[in-house]
Formats: sequence, C-alpha cells, structure tokens
Amino acid sequence: MADLSTVIDDLRAEGDALDSLVADLAPEQWSRPTPADRWTVAHQIGHLAWTDHAALLAATDPDAFADGLVEAWKDPVGFVDTAADAAAVGPPAELLAGWRAGRSRLAEVLAAVPAGTKLPWYGPPMSAMSMATARLMETWAHGQDVARALGAEPAPTNRLRAIAHLGVRTRDFAYAVNNLTPPADEFRFELTAPVGAELWSWGPEDAAQRITGPAHDFCLLVTQRAHPDDLALTVVGPDAATWIGIAQVFAGPSGAGRESTSAKAADA
Repeated sequence: MADLSTVIDDLRAEGDALDSLVADLAPEQWSRPTPADRWTVAHQIGHLAWTDHAALLAATDPDAFADGLVEAWKDPVGFVDTAADAAAVGPPAELLAGWRAGRSRLAEVLAAVPAGTKLPWYGPPMSAMSMATARLMETWAHGQDVARALGAEPAPTNRLRAIAHLGVRTRDFAYAVNNLTPPADEFRFELTAPVGAELWSWGPEDAAQRITGPAHDFCLLVTQRAHPDDLALTVVGPDAATWIGIAQVFAGPSGAGRESTSAKAADA
C-alpha cells in the first residue's frame, strides 16, 4: 500500500477532479437529481463538506466530535440525510467555498497527525491513513453520482488503488452489517489498474474463492455505485458470489445498492 503522503495527495487530486465538474455550474444545475434517492448535486457536495468537517473535528477537537456523535446517534438512520438536506438549501457559491476550504484544511491536518494516533469516528477509531483513505473513497464515490447527474464520464485513475485496498480490507465488515458470519477462508482478488494495466492482487494465489476484473468496476461494487450484474467482474465460488451482493466499503448500516440496468429497462 501507499504511504500517508501519497494517499493525501490522491485525496487532494480527487477533490480537485470533482471540483472541476461543479465549479462552473449554473445555480439551477446544483438542483439536478443524482442516482442517490432524493439527493441533488448540492446534497452530494454538502455531504462531502459535512463529512470533511466531522473528520476535521475528530482530528483537532475530539470533544466537539463526541458531542456531534451523541446528536447523530439520536437519529442513527437519518442523520446523514438531515445534514445533507441542511447543506443543500444554502447558496451554491457558499457551499462550494466551504467544501473547498474544509477539504484543504483536512488534508493539512491529516498529514500532521502523529503516527499511531487513533481518531474517533462513527465506527471504530481510525488512523490518519485510514481516515484519508475513507475520505478519498467517499470523494470518489459521491463524485460518480455527480458525474452521472451532469452527463460526465471522468476517466478512472490509479487513485483507485487505495479504494480497492479498502474494499478488500472491509470484506468481513460487509458480513457483519448484514448479520452474517464471514467465511473462514480468504478470497483472492486480482484487479487490473485503470492506467498501465498493472495487476493489483490480494489474498492467497490458490484461494478457491476469487474475484477478478477491472479495478474500476470493483470500486463501483464496494461503494455500491453499480449493481453487480452491470460490472465486468468474474466471480468464482459461492462465498465470493454471496459477498458481491453485500459488499460495502462505507460505514453505517447496509446499503440498498443500485438497481441493475436490465431491471430499470424492464420497469421503463
């Protein structure tokens, strides 16, 4: 895996890439619906700004973060939507400026967190490396929704490697949030990098349960930005087949995922 400075550089670059999509939007374009139920472009950027702020508090003012955590657990299912709703009603220019300032400050703070420090979070405490990777993952994932809403198709980059690594590491978490027991045997993951066709691999070479294919598709899977049926992933073994239906790299309850394109066509 990359070191902290590399992941933070990737986090900055991913934020800049999404920024380039929204920087020149007209005010009415911020209200465009995205694939996430009820969420507009403004909701997506507002959520990122809110989560960056929470991460900043976790790193700089744990007491204030703890106070916010208490409030969040009063509505554990709806607090994320509530925060996004609040952010989405403000002027787009203010939302954009706040997101820019917050993500820049967070990158600076995470780079200075002493090694071995654990930061509080909504799930288990995280190292600066884990926090930076999680922010990279969320920025990319919500950026996919924004791009879809705007009819854009950003080219995938090798910044996906850290997200893919997180997807592999959270294999057992997906079982836990679905009240399932993880299989005892490890999986083999073999993913092709978007740029350069390098092979990224995890797990025993002789594992019976295997998932292979483009790293981009794998990251869409674990962030639940696409249905497994719409991805070019090869799955071998019943345990692996079960996992791709529940894979989830983000914290919180199990996600609903996205409908397959074939199902959408049937409903049309």
